[in-house]
Amino acid sequence: QVQLVESGGGVVQPGGSLRLSCAASGITFSIYVMGWYRQAPGKQRELVAIISSGASINYADSVKGRFTISRDNDKKTVYLQMNSLKPEDTAVYYCNAKLAGLAYWGQGTQVTVSP
Repeated sequence: QVQLVESGGGVVQPGGSLRLSCAASGITFSIYVMGWYRQAPGKQRELVAIISSGASINYADSVKGRFTISRDNDKKTVYLQMNSLKPEDTAVYYCNAKLAGLAYWGQGTQVTVSP
């Protein structure tokens, strides 16, 4: 059974930082493309960052220079370090694992950026 379990969300003031984690089980983690997506109220889910099995990385333009994605294959965990958070970063953040035609999602973790 595949499980992706996110943690690390919460409420933070603008300019603050959070670190999200996603622990995977039931997959050969090292060969999957891992990603973070987010969905704000009333909006479509959007890509935040992805990291390939070879550690190639892509970011959404809106988070470049502020967010950092990384992975630890030994711990089967992908991270999202979020700095200089803005109110527009408020959303539910989802972890995604993708390989060929397979895709798995976590349950999501809420991030709220508010004064």
